[in-house]
Amino acid sequence: MKIALCGYGKMGKSIEKQAVARGHEIALIMGRDEYKSPEILLNKNIQVVIEFTHPESVMQNLDTLIGEAVPVVCGTTGWANEKETVRRWVESRNAGFVYASNFSVGVNILFKLNRLLAQLMNPHKQYDCFIEEQHHQFKADAPSGTALSLGEAIISELNRKNRLASEELRSRPPFPDELSIGYTRAGNIAGKHTITYTSETDTLTLQHLAHNREGFALGAVIAAEWIVENRKGFFNFAEIF
Repeated sequence: MKIALCGYGKMGKSIEKQAVARGHEIALIMGRDEYKSPEILLNKNIQVVIEFTHPESVMQNLDTLIGEAVPVVCGTTGWANEKETVRRWVESRNAGFVYASNFSVGVNILFKLNRLLAQLMNPHKQYDCFIEEQHHQFKADAPSGTALSLGEAIISELNRKNRLASEELRSRPPFPDELSIGYTRAGNIAGKHTITYTSETDTLTLQHLAHNREGFALGAVIAAEWIVENRKGFFNFAEIF
């Protein structure tokens, strides 16, 4: 499989390593604001583009890349509010597109467990729920896309929580129907996400801790392998599972 990388930071280099290890070729590398013409994708016989750039450039990149005859895998976060716009681009241009707030296989299993746990905890109103996440000091968005995805799933299953709250809690306590999301940015933390249910009598915790970026990179390559198999449409990586 011939892959083009859009974005060649730490994640891009990890994706290159995982792709080569699985027998693929990185045939084209583009910086986050350095999209090359569609003809280059065709001339180099690119089969899929993997986009890991920055929240400030992701929407322009996706608008340019989607529909250019090759499918796109997107791992950049910070564009959740524009999801329906991207979906329309994919559908109107008959494109193939896979996105995820987190491409780690372990995190996608966490997504499943998180939803199931919320369903189980729904009748037990004595438990309050909150999310905490930690990432390295260079991460551009906060809370993380993964934390937001976890929170949205909880809200869909837990009747007593109706909205997410983070920045606004700097100046006031959360309302009972708000799901609090806390975050830390420090050092070289690859990623830590914790969902907690707590009551007066006990506490239940569900957690994922990433040791490095390799798991995220491997998942992105797996997504690329999946979408290349003549698939058209707008997909979340979790659907692969």
